[in-house]
Amino acid sequence: MPLLLIQGTYRLKGTKPDGDTVHFVADSPDEWKLVGGKHPVIASSSGDAPLRLEGIDALETHYAGVHQPLEFGHAAASELLSWLGFNSVERQRDEKVTASTPETVPGWILTGGGDVNNRAVALAGRGAPPAASGTAVVVDVPLLRQTANHHLASLGLVYPTFYAGLFPDLREELTDVARSARTAGQGLWSKDVTTSGFKVADLSTITDNAVILPKLFRRLVDYFQLGMPISCFPAFLAGKGDMLTVMATGERLVGLHHVVTVSNGHTVRLTHPVEDLLFDEG
Repeated sequence: MPLLLIQGTYRLKGTKPDGDTVHFVADSPDEWKLVGGKHPVIASSSGDAPLRLEGIDALETHYAGVHQPLEFGHAAASELLSWLGFNSVERQRDEKVTASTPETVPGWILTGGGDVNNRAVALAGRGAPPAASGTAVVVDVPLLRQTANHHLASLGLVYPTFYAGLFPDLREELTDVARSARTAGQGLWSKDVTTSGFKVADLSTITDNAVILPKLFRRLVDYFQLGMPISCFPAFLAGKGDMLTVMATGERLVGLHHVVTVSNGHTVRLTHPVEDLLFDEG
């Protein structure tokens, strides 16, 4: 899988990094112009741009003014920043970083494009890069294993969450390590109820108690703002029109209501393992 390699540094101050997003400053800012895809990466004149880590999704620590259970969201964020090379990080209550030691750390990313929020969708590496910056690199499984994405999945601190741009061999590797972590009950898998189901009483169910796939959490938070009963959640999902493929069968679907059920008027669950779903980028 060929991706553009960009060398630079990770920077935290003034940002809100979590378990799958962090800011990266390219050594050569013009290299952001080499990134392909239909969504451009928006970077500052100094080369600073936000990253979204490819193939994984960490529990939300700040989404629409709320969060998921913070134990695992904070654990993923802490592990990501420690793995990158930050020894200490000071934050405000709103998760914004006020100081870090060191202020920046060297690293590299591999990216094939931006997302709908104009963040670079990337595999994140640390230290010296494996190739020259500004060049296309064929990414295989051994190289994937050198990234934060793989590291977090192997510890069970994030959900594998796949979009169409990630090649099958890399998806399979992330699936394998995530399944191993789930079997061992590591990290968030010890409390995950995404497919087993969770009774939704109110918003606090998903902010304080139920550990679920962040994509499902975000849809539920948006739905709660409408003030509708949870039994009508599938109709809301149908209207959102998320496009996805069930990889086990190859079935193409429009709307998460095909893979999310609400039973007894209040129990929500995803009907397929998340690693079996391939989402289209919006």
